[in-house]
Amino acid sequence: MDLGADRRARLGRARLYLVCDASPGGRPLAEVLPSAIAGGVDVVQLREKGLADGELVEAARGARALCEPFGVLLIVNDRPDLALAAGADGAHVGQDDVPPPEARELLGPELLLGLSTHAPAEIEAASDGAPAGEGVDYIGVGPVYATPTKAGRAAVGLELVRYAAERARAPFFAIGGIDAENVAEVLGAGARRVAVVRAIAHAPDPEAAARALRGALEEQVVGA
Repeated sequence: MDLGADRRARLGRARLYLVCDASPGGRPLAEVLPSAIAGGVDVVQLREKGLADGELVEAARGARALCEPFGVLLIVNDRPDLALAAGADGAHVGQDDVPPPEARELLGPELLLGLSTHAPAEIEAASDGAPAGEGVDYIGVGPVYATPTKAGRAAVGLELVRYAAERARAPFFAIGGIDAENVAEVLGAGARRVAVVRAIAHAPDPEAAARALRGALEEQVVGA
């Protein structure tokens, strides 16, 4: 089996992406991830700034064990080297993290690579048309709305979502302050995929929260 092709096929079908730390909403991953997956999450990114390398690898392995049986992709934030060590499906980097070419060299061709973008020029640079396994596989576009998870970064608004819908050649996930109350606006601006943090990770019922978002995404497809 071509693992890279399989991962990219699953990424192409993905609609709902959850970003969380190792204790989402103060709860164990094992309490939150199965519920979120049951509600329709396709991709999980472990974004954890406060753990030592060994602890992060251990947490990522635990997340992988929860995701893998359901075909859900596991991405590790910032650290391509630790994504490899944990057996994750890929890594996600920001504009100020490991440069994508360096991250790709670390990951090799079979793992996924995502990149955060906050401006038209960054979307263009990430959509260079590199062959699968050589460039960025997907981008995050945002933060669409102001969010405490990205304190100090101004919201880009729906205009950048519209720009990505027209110009991005890589699959993109709109991210930043998105929840069940405003997701329709984001989809109306042209997004087909969304990534969320608090809307699921901090929800009292992660499955219900994921199901509500997934329902909006599916409704958008039917209405398209």
